[in-house]
Amino acid sequence: MRITCLVDNTSRRSSCLWAEHGLAFLIEADTGRVLFDTGQSGTVLMHNLDELEIDPGVIDALAISHAHYDHTGGLPALLERTSPGLPLYAHPDLFRKRFSQRRGEPAPKEIGLSLAQEALASRTTLHLSAEPQEILPGIWTTGEITSRPDPEGRSSRHLVRAGTGWASDPYYDDMSLVLAMDVGSVLLCGCCHAGLLNTLSHVARTFKRSVTAVVGGTHLVSADAHHLQRVCKVMAEMESLRRLYLNHCSGEDALYALRLTLGLNAVRSCPAGTELDEEAL
Repeated sequence: MRITCLVDNTSRRSSCLWAEHGLAFLIEADTGRVLFDTGQSGTVLMHNLDELEIDPGVIDALAISHAHYDHTGGLPALLERTSPGLPLYAHPDLFRKRFSQRRGEPAPKEIGLSLAQEALASRTTLHLSAEPQEILPGIWTTGEITSRPDPEGRSSRHLVRAGTGWASDPYYDDMSLVLAMDVGSVLLCGCCHAGLLNTLSHVARTFKRSVTAVVGGTHLVSADAHHLQRVCKVMAEMESLRRLYLNHCSGEDALYALRLTLGLNAVRSCPAGTELDEEAL
């Protein structure tokens, strides 16, 4: 099994890949290829796929971590180059309207999925479930992270409609992927709005497998010093954990704190163009 970062806030030095605030990964296994998220724009996703000589038509399934535009913005362009009926795996709350209220803006700006459910259903085969789903052998969605005792990867700006007013986004749709490899299980995250520690606990309970690597966006960019310290402590106590490849919304503070705790070799950045095989994980 191999993981390639297709879209991230940064790209590998000296590469011809483009970067944007967004995320997308390609997972290649003996049984097929899964695209996890689509970045912010079709422009960057399609450019990077072409640069890496990956034909979108070879993608066998698509999984969406959550509805935000920086993970779903490339969908319209992608679906123009994939076969009709492409299986799409996500949480049922994917189509809920989501907004962001920034200082000085007169009204919240919509930041959720731009495609209506009917439009997406006409071009894909939707597999919407709050329970874990097996996409291909050894590649699972986590399902909804229902138990969240530890801090979430939350922003006070993220809102949903509640009656005639607004409420904080509950991030019910946030999910990650679990990749079962010979070396152990890899947790592949989109934004981890449900909270990294909550997600790891959920995976341990649900899949009964040790996590050997965490890859992707962990939304520790919003974590305070106390929570970062706890994350570092929990990670250090995970005997199975070998590697962290962090990007997108993880934040430099988290990257440096985890490197100080786990070592430079164990914690690395994951810009667009990064390829991870089982040996690297």
